[in-house]
Amino acid sequence: MNTKALRQKILDLAIHGKLVPQDPNDEPASVLLERIRDEKERLIKEGKIKRPKKTKTTSDKPHYENVPFEVPSSWVWTTVGDIAESNIGLTYKPSDICDDGVPVYRSNNIQNRRIDKTELVRVNAKILDKQYLAVGDLLICARNGSRRLVGKCALIENLSEPSAFGAFMAVCRSAYNPWIYLLLNTGYFNRYLDDSNSTAINQVTQSMLLAFRVPFPPKKEQDRIIYEISKWFDLIDTIEKSKEEMQVIISTTKSKILDLAIHGKLVPQDPTDEPASELLKRINPKAEIISDNGHYQKLPEGWCLTTLGSIGLWQSGATPSRLQKEYYGGNIPWLKTGDLNDGIIINIPEFITEKALAETSVKLNPSGSVLIAMYGATIGKVGILSFPATTNQACCACVDYKLEQMYLFYFLLANRENFIRMGGGGAQPNISKEKIINTVISLPPLKEQHRIVAKIEEIFAQLDAIEASL
Repeated sequence: MNTKALRQKILDLAIHGKLVPQDPNDEPASVLLERIRDEKERLIKEGKIKRPKKTKTTSDKPHYENVPFEVPSSWVWTTVGDIAESNIGLTYKPSDICDDGVPVYRSNNIQNRRIDKTELVRVNAKILDKQYLAVGDLLICARNGSRRLVGKCALIENLSEPSAFGAFMAVCRSAYNPWIYLLLNTGYFNRYLDDSNSTAINQVTQSMLLAFRVPFPPKKEQDRIIYEISKWFDLIDTIEKSKEEMQVIISTTKSKILDLAIHGKLVPQDPTDEPASELLKRINPKAEIISDNGHYQKLPEGWCLTTLGSIGLWQSGATPSRLQKEYYGGNIPWLKTGDLNDGIIINIPEFITEKALAETSVKLNPSGSVLIAMYGATIGKVGILSFPATTNQACCACVDYKLEQMYLFYFLLANRENFIRMGGGGAQPNISKEKIINTVISLPPLKEQHRIVAKIEEIFAQLDAIEASL
């Protein structure tokens, strides 16, 4: 289930007046809008607010012409500027930041449509009254390096202490903020931002926000819509939480299946199978059979222990000098650790030339090679080449082996945590090719390897089907 799309569908129905029925006894929105304007005029005359400049954001009449879409007859089209006020937040210097200052809400303090106070910055600076937050304010990310984050917003439901908001944020103040909040979370508002941003800067300016044309229902219908959405979204939250929990269960189950597989507990043994020791003699007559290993004390009859280096030829890659342009842009695929996908690799992100292969230590790995990442956060990621390719120095490839390919793949996958531990801590953990080839592998008879792989893939297909249906 695509819960994100479901949320947008519910919001889309809401702003088109199709989520709840209209009540003919409701006061029409046109009457409400006229009362809002009268109240603004009164506050202006009393000097409590300033008269807004006459721009495209303000109007003396409801906005009926060239409306974005049709709404019920009891609704009106207006702008945010007609029903709300807005201003941007506080600019402060790094030297203003202190441990006991006024909290300043920023973009990262809005998470999943709610206020998150875990990373509040505090400042000691001059703060204008309008730059303090109030309960009921709608806090909006007005500018950000990521277009995806512009426009995200949250309602201020409570404040434990006086708090301000940052310069890249905006606050919308209105008695109708719950309705405006709903509108700012719609695809309709996102399309408006895309159409309005003619510059490279990702932002929603004050004029853009106040000019935003909004469908405006009667107040009682607003309340009914917001209540109905709250019920739907609570249900979707429950579904999403259950989905996340199920995904964790599926991931844990897959890990357990792999652990059972490499310890000989996933499929029954067949005493007529040729012992793995005989297979190992054919693969590598000089291979050492290990008899003492605490992690594999109770291997089934017919299995044996050896090292990864004994079952195949392993080679690491290299990176041609970026200073020599003639090394890049050829027709030889070149992969980095981020290209390993824990599956069959089919995408070719970058190419190098024949010259790079001839003049550098880069090695060509044949199709079918099993790759493993050795550096950084990707340690232990694996992949199988579906085409001949070279790799950077952070990848190691098993290029020649005589066992079941997918058994080797699943064994490496099962040992990811072990490889990560071998990499140690530090800013750039890594494992060497030597650590990989000295890793002990539990080797079943060849026929049992085939049965193990078939059973793993049967179970994984069932788990993947469950996950796809969530």
